[in-house]
Amino acid sequence: MKEISHSKRRATLLASVLAGALALPLAAQAADPIKIGVIAETSAISGVAIPNGAKLAAEEINKAGGINGRMIEIVEYDDHNSAADAVRAFQRAGNQDKVVAVIASYISEVVLALQPWSARMKLPMITPGAASDVITQRVHDDYANQKYVFHGYLASTQIADAVCEAGKDILVTQMKVKSAVVMSEDAAWTVPLDEEYLKCLSSIGIKVVDHIRLSPDTTDFTPIFNKIEGLKPDVIVTGISHVGVQPTVQWQQQQVPMAMFGVSSQASSSTFWKDTNGAAEGVVFNMVSAPDVASTPKTIPFAQAYEKKYGITPGYAGYTAYDDVYMYADAIKRAGSTEPDKIVAAMEKTDWVGTIGRIQFLGQDSKFTHGMKIGPGFVSGLMVQWQAGKTVTVWPSDAATGKLRFPANIKLGN
Repeated sequence: MKEISHSKRRATLLASVLAGALALPLAAQAADPIKIGVIAETSAISGVAIPNGAKLAAEEINKAGGINGRMIEIVEYDDHNSAADAVRAFQRAGNQDKVVAVIASYISEVVLALQPWSARMKLPMITPGAASDVITQRVHDDYANQKYVFHGYLASTQIADAVCEAGKDILVTQMKVKSAVVMSEDAAWTVPLDEEYLKCLSSIGIKVVDHIRLSPDTTDFTPIFNKIEGLKPDVIVTGISHVGVQPTVQWQQQQVPMAMFGVSSQASSSTFWKDTNGAAEGVVFNMVSAPDVASTPKTIPFAQAYEKKYGITPGYAGYTAYDDVYMYADAIKRAGSTEPDKIVAAMEKTDWVGTIGRIQFLGQDSKFTHGMKIGPGFVSGLMVQWQAGKTVTVWPSDAATGKLRFPANIKLGN
């Protein structure tokens, strides 16, 4: 009987040891970080804001306890402005680094190259800054495969409409503008942008006298500005992102008498003033959030925290990348899982107040499937102007922190 009792004790002890041993990997697994990959162009003004914004969000979430006790780890990849490098980074992120989701790029060509890989690898991806309409169109047309992709910024058509909405008030009513030249860089995102510009500018009473698409490799903009001056439009409506510093500097040096109004992505960070040596004075550009406007209660605190940490204000994609990390964290928490299909299902139910507004994603019935809802109560546009080294929101009137002010050489409408 004593031998049996001893054997039972040994068996009980062995079972206890085995149970403890089995529990160790499970506990370790529970404590493993949740990895989110960030693929961006860190040499670009707009690109570097993406990992910066993402890391700031992760730090805040981790400080508050993470996702059910698991910390978020941001795994960074620099794609060097190359779609091929971005694809390699995406493959590594999913296959080797075991990220559960990706935030990728402000360049449409890069995101469009990653989209098929997101489908093949079933790896959720959101872009904080690319704008091509094709991104959401693909999700709409092939939902079963493309459902892993979300659009964390406005589509090009939506951006053009936002610019025209502001233009009706600023250009037509305030500046008495009657004619414009559309000047955009030759890129995937500007194809639908320009198409919509030509329609919506006409609809608000502005005649487009020329449509110029310039190579992003352009270094001398003098012939372009000479041509524009010869046409004598009242304003230049822009669609520039990969370029920005050079045309702005030469616009000022040449004392072009037409205001630049529209999209200028590089202008959205405070480094732009220094990079252009103040030539940015008077440039008016579209954003969905700005450091001087409380689009939501989160906007200004984020901008201040970003500037304190990095010494500059966030480029436009910094706001969205920050929001994207929070939305992923919220989706994973609600899903109770990092399985891709469960993350996607939870992301589709997102109702998140971020720095740029209240964010909900459009469904399969919209041509912008997995794009954000825009308009009152959701995400809407601002127009911001460079004035004496600072960005000042000038539209809409209920959000404006200042009034339009142009250099003396700028000719306003008749």
